[in-house]
Amino acid sequence: MTYCVGMVLNKGLVLMSDTRTNSGVDNISVFRKMFQWQVPGERMIAVMTAGNLATTQAVIGKLEERTKEPDERTNTLIKGRTMFTVVTEIGRLLRDTIQEAQTANGDRGKGRFTASMIVAGQIAGMEPRLFMVYPEGNFIEASLDTPFFQIGETKYGRPIIIRGYEPDMSFEDAIKLLMVSFDSTLKANLSVGLPLDLLVIGKDDFAPTHQHRVKHDDPYFQTISSNWGDALRSAFHSLPSYNFESE
Repeated sequence: MTYCVGMVLNKGLVLMSDTRTNSGVDNISVFRKMFQWQVPGERMIAVMTAGNLATTQAVIGKLEERTKEPDERTNTLIKGRTMFTVVTEIGRLLRDTIQEAQTANGDRGKGRFTASMIVAGQIAGMEPRLFMVYPEGNFIEASLDTPFFQIGETKYGRPIIIRGYEPDMSFEDAIKLLMVSFDSTLKANLSVGLPLDLLVIGKDDFAPTHQHRVKHDDPYFQTISSNWGDALRSAFHSLPSYNFESE
């Protein structure tokens, strides 16, 4: 399982993903699920992946090969004129990769190679944009009504973000909010796990404003986890008690 979140703020974009993959409780591995490409001063693009590992690695591999070939005519990551063009190509690659795997495996491949992605970034002269790409290759874009996307194990961390999100919040507060969201997910689902990858893309920076890998011994994450648990217990006990005699 996976948990990835992409969030749009007035100041830019904040992304966080876990790194756990598993095929059972005794077969757990760590794989990066966040990838980034940049042209200094011109564009910054990041992708987070969830779903079948072979599928997502194949798509990322194809994107990586294109960035290594400067004369490649279809190198959309580097040469795409808009983020819409970039995400359209990524969606096509995802759809085609899934279809190829399913065709090669016949009936055994049905439903096994599905995957989804979050694509975020900015190209010079345009606003930062955030998209969620579905297995079919189609996608939706974040808006004022839907300012963040989640893929993977979404249900445990979503209520935290809904209650705490503000579009004008600082990057620091957004990171704190995501830390709480991920801590809640980690506590509820063992298939999501540390380390976590964090990426901040400031508006018009066209390079990582901040990036960090949150490991098991990360002091800030440990503090957030401990203090959030204490705060929840304190808030619970501060609520009025139920009265058996009340109507």
